[in-house]
Amino acid sequence: MVRKKLGPGRKNRCRFCTPQGCPRPAFVDYKDIAGLKKLCTAQGRLLNRKRTGLCAAFQRAVATAVKRARFMALLPYVGE
Repeated sequence: MVRKKLGPGRKNRCRFCTPQGCPRPAFVDYKDIAGLKKLCTAQGRLLNRKRTGLCAAFQRAVATAVKRARFMALLPYVGE
């Protein structure tokens, strides 16, 4: 499988951060199932920061949101 490389001057930016910076407190809605599924693998594991491009604050917020969604039975604990 060939990996897609980023351009020479392009960084993998956090999708939640604004151009002014990272808003505090970092909050990710646990009811946004479509957005949370993009940050999980087929087995149900969370993707790492290098793959998703999230900053540290939002990576922690996503982990909390996924755990809440799993507890509320919106996301499965294991994949198919």
